[in-house]
Amino acid sequence: MFRIFARDLAIDLGTANTLIYEKGSGIVLNEPSLVALRYEGSKKVPVAVGARAKPMLGRTPEGVKVIRPIRTGVIADFDAAAFMINHFINMVRGRSRSVTKPRIVVGVPSGITEVERRAIHQSIGGQARDVRLIDEAMAAAIGCNLPVAEATASMIVDIGGGTTDVAIISLKDVVYSVSIREGGDAIDEAIINHLRRNHHLLVGEATAEMVKKAIGSAHSDFDNQELEVRGRSLISGAPASILIDGAEIREAMDDVISSIVSSVRQALENTPPELSGDIISRGLALAGGGAMIRGMDRRIAEDLNIVVSVANDPLAAVVEGAGRCLEDRTLQPYTGGR
Repeated sequence: MFRIFARDLAIDLGTANTLIYEKGSGIVLNEPSLVALRYEGSKKVPVAVGARAKPMLGRTPEGVKVIRPIRTGVIADFDAAAFMINHFINMVRGRSRSVTKPRIVVGVPSGITEVERRAIHQSIGGQARDVRLIDEAMAAAIGCNLPVAEATASMIVDIGGGTTDVAIISLKDVVYSVSIREGGDAIDEAIINHLRRNHHLLVGEATAEMVKKAIGSAHSDFDNQELEVRGRSLISGAPASILIDGAEIREAMDDVISSIVSSVRQALENTPPELSGDIISRGLALAGGGAMIRGMDRRIAEDLNIVVSVANDPLAAVVEGAGRCLEDRTLQPYTGGR
């Protein structure tokens, strides 16, 4: 039998991954935010989406290109983003076989403009009977089980693929927030630039991400690792490989890491005095894919002299928090209804 009413959905529209939470079922989709397109003149024809498009990254023939429609946490390619989002929602709705359209809550960076908010509404289009937006930092704090409804300060640092959001939250509202458009993608780019500049080795995004995950770190305690990196020599044009250590990659990543630490420091400096004591005693919580970089928590703790904890599942914190708002009507810090 068909269900008449669709279950509400929460979406974390991330630069690297898109996650969907279905009310009553939990996280039902986790796919890379990628679309493979074939260019036929001025026409763009989708070839693959999500997990099917990821193996094609950097390996496509002429006329086919794999793109990230979400950049720095917002929509960069409207047509590709709309196709990707609709594809993912249809995947979820196809499993539930509901007739009506769901209500949808979407996590967004705190610094996005009104134009970017409208783009998110339009990209979801006719897939929802109501669209609401929730600040990603607020959603991450709820997903990390921070006491956001209490009259005490909770600090969250959400390091995503395209943005890093830092927020001080009290009584279900953001007291202070800062968002910088640097995250995991900026770290990958820093690794690519370092290998090109210092070793004359050209590598792609997939290789840079692999290097980051394998030996990348934010603290010197993890410098003793080594990895063979393969790419194309910029001198000979032939395939080449080098052996690189963790210390060199940490130095390559340092500018981006320092920017993230500076944004946390900025939030701490702008925290009202009455709430500073709460943060000193409770510390801050790290979420997002960047929280999984080795030594990130230790780097922030040592640089800022503050207690740092990491979410149990950093990648899912935003969508878990947005989904919890669907389940619990007392937690509904939404904006931008339609």
